Amino acid sequence: PHLPADKDPREDAEEKRHTEGGGSASGGPTLNPGAGAMGSAAEPPRSWTPSREAEADFYCVKWISWKGERTPVITQSENGPCPLLAIMNILFLQWKASGVRGWGDWAQPPPDGKGEGAGGRCQTSRCSQVKLPPQKEVITAEELMAHLGDCILATQPREPSEGLQLNFQQNINDTMMVLPKLSTGLDVNVRFTGVSDFEYTPECIVFDLLNVPLYHGWLVDPQSPEVVQAVGKLSYNQLVEKIITCKQASDSSLVSEGLVAEQFLESTASQLTYHGLCELTATVREGELSVFFRNNHFSTMIKHKGHLYLLVTDQGFLQEERVVWESLHTVDGDSCFCDTHFHLSQDGATALPDHRLQQKQVDQDYMLALSLQQGQDPAGLSDLELARQLQQEEYQQQQQQHHHHHQQQQQQQQQQPRP
Repeated sequence: PHLPADKDPREDAEEKRHTEGGGSASGGPTLNPGAGAMGSAAEPPRSWTPSREAEADFYCVKWISWKGERTPVITQSENGPCPLLAIMNILFLQWKASGVRGWGDWAQPPPDGKGEGAGGRCQTSRCSQVKLPPQKEVITAEELMAHLGDCILATQPREPSEGLQLNFQQNINDTMMVLPKLSTGLDVNVRFTGVSDFEYTPECIVFDLLNVPLYHGWLVDPQSPEVVQAVGKLSYNQLVEKIITCKQASDSSLVSEGLVAEQFLESTASQLTYHGLCELTATVREGELSVFFRNNHFSTMIKHKGHLYLLVTDQGFLQEERVVWESLHTVDGDSCFCDTHFHLSQDGATALPDHRLQQKQVDQDYMLALSLQQGQDPAGLSDLELARQLQQEEYQQQQQQHHHHHQQQQQQQQQQPRP
């Protein structure tokens, strides 16, 4: 979607499609990667230098221990739509797979064994290992773009085929037009039929070239036939236009269908549904690093032992070494913080905002659906429930201590002699 969840979708249609944007295609980075449009012999890829128009933003670097290696994580101070950080953090976390052919030693290939990822392309990235100096504490958007540009250029096909080189040249040209938007926001348009279903836009080329899967969880429940009929295979933008058209129609059945579609958007304003969460858990491969899109935000996501986790990039946790991942197991935002080994982090529990700690109720429907889908006993999924219970108990203890301290202060004030 092109707008925050709290914006009326009808305003989006009035403003047309590209309201999020964030980067003009003109004035983008300049590049001379090799073969021209006429198919001349391609030169070896050169190191890419971003244009001076790149954002002057800078980000703090958080160093974590990942798979036994000291690894950087780029943090951000504002929860904005920054796909650049999500993609770069994946490249940093993939240090074991960098520069080697195949799947590495921790990501499982698809069931078909063909070794193909998003877009049906073989996972044989030639991207050089992305590393930062060990003392690096701050990095600019320009530096990140330079690293990313070099990785994209390194995807040049090994085969000297003229057709492959021309295709690579076209992909590079398309990518260079999109790169300026990575530090602000991309125009992505979800379809409600599958977790990897997006309307194909030029922005998608970046994910394809780097073999980075892009997912969302905003799906229609197939057990709701009225909603399925109203939404169909439309994208978000198409659905908004349909709602406006149906409201102005003279046919009562169309008006009713438009109201059903509008109610779907309103009731799923969190842009994550139970069915979507189940499909995400079933679709994402074990150990796979991907980008998760929700509410105009791009997050780095991984699947570990059947559960989904999002990389914590909030700058507020910069010094919290034990807060690395955040569980994604409910649609209401209730979650648990974990360390680099996916163990419950008590440090994160005390740092959570009060409203997050007060969300006590466990999403039993989702847990049961997930257990049935995976053929597991629901009792086997109790780890996250226990973690949330521990966080809730700790919060209650803090509240009781605060209340007790407040009562003591009141008693002391009452016992003091009045003048």
